[in-house]
Amino acid sequence: MDVLNAIIVLANFVIVPATAYGAQLALGALGVTLIYGILRFSNFAHGDTMAFGAMVTILMTWALQGAGITLGLLPTALLALPVGIIVTALLLIGTDRLVYRFYRQQKAKPVIYVIASLGVMFVMNGLVRFIIGVDDQRFADGERFIVSARTFREMTGLDEALAIRTTQGITLVVALIAVVALFWFLNRTRTGKSMRAFSDNEDLALLSGINPEKVVIVTWIIVAALATTAGVLYGLDKSFKPFTYFQLLLPVFASAIVGGLGNPVGAIAGGFLIAFSEISVTYAFRRAANHLLPEAWEPDGLVQLLSTDYKFAVSFTILLIVLIFKPTGLFRGKSV
Repeated sequence: MDVLNAIIVLANFVIVPATAYGAQLALGALGVTLIYGILRFSNFAHGDTMAFGAMVTILMTWALQGAGITLGLLPTALLALPVGIIVTALLLIGTDRLVYRFYRQQKAKPVIYVIASLGVMFVMNGLVRFIIGVDDQRFADGERFIVSARTFREMTGLDEALAIRTTQGITLVVALIAVVALFWFLNRTRTGKSMRAFSDNEDLALLSGINPEKVVIVTWIIVAALATTAGVLYGLDKSFKPFTYFQLLLPVFASAIVGGLGNPVGAIAGGFLIAFSEISVTYAFRRAANHLLPEAWEPDGLVQLLSTDYKFAVSFTILLIVLIFKPTGLFRGKSV
């Protein structure tokens, strides 16, 4: 019984949250890896793209709620998500036309793109803060739990309880649908195959008659969909605050690089690796240890390797280790 209680504690505070967080990071990392693989630069504005998409979805969610339109048990934000994706796609395509296309025509070095993306990042960050403010914004509605702690205790009779929030379940389902749709598109459609060819060898793709501008536009649309979805799921699961998405850029980039920059499978694996590492290293294991150890051996401290204040330091440390020993990432992406 004590072993079961310990497993439930770990599931409640490590496994379930890390799985949901990993799915959010994976979607964000997929956007980063697509831009790097196809457009060939590191987009440091990606975190604020997630914030912008989430902001538009939140504003639309509030409008729908004000009109009395909801999804019942599910968050209304799912109904507003397509609007967020469309507006974000228009913003990214417009940004490409105003900023990146000039450097693309000049065949600028990747570092120039990076500097340009930093400028775009600050502009987007300021835009989001100006429109929605700097405070936490909560927009989740509908049923709060799939399984509540009280229901779980009544069903099992255990001392510890497993609580699974609706937003965590939705994160996994939506992320799975998005990933399956992306891989189907890249592997089964003519446009997706053109994007892969363009990524593998740009010169050969151009000789084959592939339209580079179409590839660029489709890439930005997919990136907008992934970034907005990731941003909304993260906001539903936690809360929306513009500065949080700026901080989220580090674990998102770490996920893409650790998995293998330019490799979609690596981005997914990297997202879950970073998420489980961050949460495991900063979780206090005392509660689980109390169920497993004899009373005389029960720890007095928290049994915590690092404080939660250092959560992002875990991402940075893993990123450094991978860059030193395996620059192409775990799944042999492009070297940084």
